[in-house]
Amino acid sequence: MHKTRLAGYHSTMAELIQPKVLKGFRDFLPENEISRALLVEKLTSTFRTFGFVPIDTPALEYSEILLRKSDGETEKQVFRFEDNGGRDVALRFDLTVPFARFVAEHREELYFPFKRYHIAKVWRGEKPQAGRYREFVQCDFDIVGSDSAAVDFEILDMMRASLAAIGVHGVTIRLSHRGIFNRFLAKLSLSDKSEEVLRLVDKLSKVGEDEVRAQLEELAGAEKAAEILSYIKGAGDTSEDFLATLDHLERLAGGCAEDTTRMRDIYTFMKDTGISGSYVFDPSITRGLDYYTGVVYETFLNDLPSIGSVCSGGRYDNLAGLYMKDRVPGVGASIGLDRLIAGLETLGVQSGQKSFTDVCVFCQSAEAMTVYQKTASALRTLGIACEVFPDPKKMPQQYAWAEKKSIKWGITVDTDAETGKTMLTLKNLETRETVQNITVEQIAAKIRP
Repeated sequence: MHKTRLAGYHSTMAELIQPKVLKGFRDFLPENEISRALLVEKLTSTFRTFGFVPIDTPALEYSEILLRKSDGETEKQVFRFEDNGGRDVALRFDLTVPFARFVAEHREELYFPFKRYHIAKVWRGEKPQAGRYREFVQCDFDIVGSDSAAVDFEILDMMRASLAAIGVHGVTIRLSHRGIFNRFLAKLSLSDKSEEVLRLVDKLSKVGEDEVRAQLEELAGAEKAAEILSYIKGAGDTSEDFLATLDHLERLAGGCAEDTTRMRDIYTFMKDTGISGSYVFDPSITRGLDYYTGVVYETFLNDLPSIGSVCSGGRYDNLAGLYMKDRVPGVGASIGLDRLIAGLETLGVQSGQKSFTDVCVFCQSAEAMTVYQKTASALRTLGIACEVFPDPKKMPQQYAWAEKKSIKWGITVDTDAETGKTMLTLKNLETRETVQNITVEQIAAKIRP
C-alpha cells in the first residue's frame, strides 16, 4: 500500500509544469513593482501639470496599421501572427504608431492641439541585453495639431521636468533636426539615400565610428562618407556650443531655412527659461524610425551613458497622414521606463520600498479579531495605511513578516481585565521604542506628524 501511494506521488510530480517565463520577459516582485508604480505616479502628476490627458489603445493591432511605414529592421522585431479569425495582427512595438491611428479614427471627437500621455506595455522581439527587454513599459507624451516651435520646446521641457520629478537630475538631452541633415545630404546628392544614411548614423553609439564609416563608404563612397562624419561631429559637445554647432551645420546645409530658424527659437525658449544647461545640439542624433521629420532627441544619464537613451522622440508631422487625408502635425517623446529603472538600480538611487503599509496590527488572539479590524479601519479613516496580521502566530514570526515588508510601526491590542477597555500599544519596529495606552488619533499623529 505504501508503494502504491509512493508511485502515485511520483506520477503527480512528473506531471507538474516547470514555472518559467520567456526569454526577454520578466516577473516583478513587490519591491520592483512598487518602485515602478511610484515612478509612474510621479510622472503622471508631472504630465498633468502640463495639461496632458490619458488615453489607451489595444495591445493588438492590424499589422498593416503598425507596419505600413516601417523599415525591415522594425518588421524583424515585431511579434506578428495570424489570429483565429485569419487576420494578420501584431503586438504594438511602440505607442506612437497606435496613437497616429487613434487620432485618425477619433479626430472628430478630439480638440486640437491635443495633448496626451499613455503609459503601457509594448513588445519587441529584439535580442535581450542589459536594460533591454522584449516586453517593457513606455511612457509617451505627445502634442498633435500644432507646428509651433513652442510645442517642440514644451515636449523638451517636460522631458527634463518629468525626470527631475522622479529624482533624476544628472541628465543630458541631446537634440538635432532631421531637416538640416536632409538639406546637407541633398547638397551631396544623397537625397534618395537619406533614410539609409540616417539609420546608419543612428547606429554610431552602438557600433562605433569605424563601422559606420565602412557602411557609409559602401553606400555613398569614401569622400561623401568623410563629409557625413564631419557633419555629425558638429562644433562642440556642451550646452554653450549649441549656437556654434547650429551655425556650423547651417553653413554646411546651404544657409538659413525653416529648420535652423526652428532650432534657434527652441534654444531661445531654453535660454530664457533658464534650462539650456540640460541640452546639447548633437547632429549625430537622427533616430532610426523613419516617421520623424523635424527635431529629434535622446536623453542620457550623465553617470551611466552606456545604458543608452532613457527618453527619446521627435517631430513626426506626416505620421497621421498614413490614415487620414488631413495633415496633423505632431511631436512627442517616450520614456523607456524599464531601461530607466535598470539605470537607477545600477546607480543605487532606487527607493527599495517593499510595501505601502504604515502600520500593522498584530494578532495575539483569534477571538479579538473584531477589535483588530475596528482599529485598522479607524486608522485608515485617518489616512494611515494599515493592515491586520490574520493569524495568531508567535510574535517573532509576526515581527519577521513585518520586517520583510519594511513596515515601521506595529500595534498590539490588549483588554483591561477589570474595565474591559481596549488598550493600544504602538511600537517602532526599527528602534523598539513603545508607547502604551495610546489612542488611534495619537497613533495617526505620530506616524504622520
